[in-house]
Amino acid sequence: MQKVKNVILDYGNVIFMIDFPKVRQAFMDLGIKNVDEFFGHQGQDSLFDAFDKGEISVPEFRDGVRKKADRYDLSDEQIDTAWNSLLLGVPEGKHEILENLRENYRTFLCSNNNELHYAYCMNHIQEKYGVPSNDVFFERTYYSHLEGLRKPDAAIFERVLEQNNLIPEESLFIDDSPQHLEGAKKLGIQTVLCSAERPLEQIVADLKLY
Repeated sequence: MQKVKNVILDYGNVIFMIDFPKVRQAFMDLGIKNVDEFFGHQGQDSLFDAFDKGEISVPEFRDGVRKKADRYDLSDEQIDTAWNSLLLGVPEGKHEILENLRENYRTFLCSNNNELHYAYCMNHIQEKYGVPSNDVFFERTYYSHLEGLRKPDAAIFERVLEQNNLIPEESLFIDDSPQHLEGAKKLGIQTVLCSAERPLEQIVADLKLY
């Protein structure tokens, strides 16, 4: 690995833990058929892509779920609860890793997110840790629903690089989705896969990032 000057981090399952089987079951309980084609780690229905890019509103997203489930009786609360069920929270120690990384590198967050999940996540870190937002840990944050772009499209990585004058070869991107890493690799960004077996703290130790 070449010398790293910039660290770009994903959010879900790198910092904020998520549980895909949990939301899978929640969607099944709502009446979603072919749930694995509807939403999963490796792929998802176009409804979620549009929501991730901020192309549709929260009410439009909810109506889309009702249509997919063929359950027009579902309440907003039922849909929001199911959708947020995969969000577990930030484990103790993760924020300290971010603080240490920021002291040694230029750090950025690049997350596929959406209005409902973003609100839930920010509320979680405020309530549990007294942290107002992720802005305190990064030079700049990039959320797909605010940028109008999502991973693995090269455009969002290009935006991070260009807006901050980053050299791809000096930048390291850490994500839990192999397809997102491939998008970054095409631009020459160094990448590492984060997983339950190799979490962020292990990656930091292995690469001696600080």
